[in-house]
Amino acid sequence: MTIIAEKKDKLMNGVAKWFLPLCLFVFSPMTAQAQVPQTNTNTTVEDDEDDDEDEDEDDDDVTKPLTQDEISVTDKAGNEELIEFPEAMTYDLDSLLSLYMSKTYLGLPGDCEMSSENPTFTKEEYIERLRRLPTVMEMAYNDIVQRFIDRYSGRLRYSVSYMLGAANFYLPIFEEALEAYQLPLELKYLPIIESALNPKAVSRVGATGLWQFMLATGRQYGLEINSLVDERRDPLKSSYAAARYMRDLYKIFGDWNLVIAAYNCGPENINKAIRRYRKALGRTENDAVTAEDKDYWKIYPYLPAETRGYVPAFIAANYIMNYYCEHKICPMTTRLPSQTDTVMVHQDVHLDQIAGVVGTDPDMLRSLNPAYRRDVVPGKAKTYPIRLPLADAGKFIDMEDSVYNFRASELLTKRSVVDVADDLPTFSRGKRGGYGRKSARSRRNRSARRGGRSRVSSSSSGGTSVTIRKGQTLSEIAKQNGTTVAKLRRLNGIKGNNIRAGKKLRVK
Repeated sequence: MTIIAEKKDKLMNGVAKWFLPLCLFVFSPMTAQAQVPQTNTNTTVEDDEDDDEDEDEDDDDVTKPLTQDEISVTDKAGNEELIEFPEAMTYDLDSLLSLYMSKTYLGLPGDCEMSSENPTFTKEEYIERLRRLPTVMEMAYNDIVQRFIDRYSGRLRYSVSYMLGAANFYLPIFEEALEAYQLPLELKYLPIIESALNPKAVSRVGATGLWQFMLATGRQYGLEINSLVDERRDPLKSSYAAARYMRDLYKIFGDWNLVIAAYNCGPENINKAIRRYRKALGRTENDAVTAEDKDYWKIYPYLPAETRGYVPAFIAANYIMNYYCEHKICPMTTRLPSQTDTVMVHQDVHLDQIAGVVGTDPDMLRSLNPAYRRDVVPGKAKTYPIRLPLADAGKFIDMEDSVYNFRASELLTKRSVVDVADDLPTFSRGKRGGYGRKSARSRRNRSARRGGRSRVSSSSSGGTSVTIRKGQTLSEIAKQNGTTVAKLRRLNGIKGNNIRAGKKLRVK
């Protein structure tokens, strides 16, 4: 472990020497002849025109600087456009290397000599490499795709080294889920641009986990999400949920580029972009929707800003995960975790209870069970699985009772039953808005009369009243209060025997 830590320090020193100058470097806009339509704000629907006008006014007042989270491209008409990077392409490398799996199972590239210099290739070489990828999905090339390839192979090359190592943990799970639903296996690289293979990733809008599910979509596809459990963070369950979601999106659009675009911004925004594109061409709802209408690169100008960079980033991720050697990027070495097993629990248990009794590393437990967001497994609600190293699973079964009792009052503090303090005065609001003081003695007297008896109160005129409880009769109330039914009828102006629960009834 010490050797690995030293190697990682050397890696991080190398990253710092290479990365810091880039951070200080002012990234100037470059011209990219992207083969996408020119955006025409006059052809968008009316609800967007005001926004466009506001943006134009802002542009007249100030020139917005280019940030490190976006790139600038210029189309053939000379119009400049800013394209946002997917959020995962902006993650700090330190945060990825601080993950438990990274610290424990990833190491510095071995014999591979990794350089900070990125080789350059011709446009034809990039096109040919993308063409050779054995994919069902279209891996088209244009200058926007090239800019994303440059980002991965340049500024993000050390993050790519991490992702190539972490891929050994997660890609087999992704492939298994995709294969189960007969989806293209190249979709396994979608979490590269969604989360940078960080199972704890949470976006600025709350999307969570490797596949970055929003809460509503996660629940729609069977993931349990509550205060204690968030299955969006479970690599296995979230992968199968993502596969089902993409299967359903393909049933809607029939085009894989639109599937992953819809995965990013939602199917509603894709349909809106298609309608705007068709409107720009003068087509009406009565005209049939053509394959051209569902071409990602045709509807590109009408998509949300981040989604415009989403498909290019996906193509670039497929490229760099297959051609990293050509760019002199070395994968971090991977030491696969030991075998694990699953135990089922039927009682609430804290992960620290398991760690304290069984002896499992607490950080390993959290890494193996990322769905338990507060380290509490709510086994009393229903049976839950806990993944443990193979040797520790047997220990847990042998010492299960000891696990549940270990520091239970300290770690599981949520109470099931509480006593109400009745030795101090309480205050209740009076009829005129004031507060009247009730003694503990009066409360004890009232408690003693419970158990089916009516609640007794005295009025300011000297009479005594009771509150009618559900199921009581006049004869029962009369017997409890030493009077007769006839007197109760006379005092309260009652004819017959009908009384209503919750009403006041004079008894004296």
